[in-house]
Amino acid sequence: MYNLALYDLKQSIASWRLWTLLGWLEVRQRYARSRVGPFWLTISTGVMIGSIGVVYGTLFGMKMSDYLPYLAVSLVMWSAFSATILEGSMAYIGSGQYIRQVSTPKLIFMLQVAWRNLVILAHNFVIVVVLLAVFGVKSWATLPLFIPALVLYMANALWMAMVAGLLSARFRDLPQIIAAIIQIAFYITPIIYRPNSLSRYSFIVEFNPLAHLIELVRAPLIGEMPSATTWGVAVGLAIVGWLFALALTGRFLKRIPYWV
Repeated sequence: MYNLALYDLKQSIASWRLWTLLGWLEVRQRYARSRVGPFWLTISTGVMIGSIGVVYGTLFGMKMSDYLPYLAVSLVMWSAFSATILEGSMAYIGSGQYIRQVSTPKLIFMLQVAWRNLVILAHNFVIVVVLLAVFGVKSWATLPLFIPALVLYMANALWMAMVAGLLSARFRDLPQIIAAIIQIAFYITPIIYRPNSLSRYSFIVEFNPLAHLIELVRAPLIGEMPSATTWGVAVGLAIVGWLFALALTGRFLKRIPYWV
């Protein structure tokens, strides 16, 4: 099982020119003939962060200089994570005509989804940079940790997208179920609120692996050090998840053309 999946993954990575080009073209096509282009994403995300920040920052009684960077990092990173999984669940289905007609590595479509959302993340990350410039960087020492944290964060998003895409190709109702689960996960994960806000129900955060994943990429940017537990959960989740995703992919890879 693993040999077939690893071979497909190797071939997909080797075709990096193809999936990076396709991912970039998809972003450009969404905003064809638009003067602002993909930065409409940045504008809309910035407006949402500003609106939510003022309302919830006031409700929570928090300083805007602390809350707005926290909220911006949380929403920008969560958007990339959730979009990778949601679009990954439709990757094989949406590329069905290519899969049926051309013999290509299948995981290339998952890498295309991940790359496309990294490009969008780069556009939205401008908001985080602006807010850090306005309110100041809390700790320069923690900033370098963001790079390995982001790699680990997207690695977890990618294996979840692989599983979602494979199962959705077989069970067509699953994308709607995944979308509902992602929506629920947004509310039970400390994105808008601080993790310590749920004093009576702290177990919701403590036993939520997504809370650790979002904290992993958020903490270095707001001047905090991710805990050893957070790193451990993220690394453990990536290892177990990739083993499961590769086993599942290797088991059903040849059936994808028949399912789509």
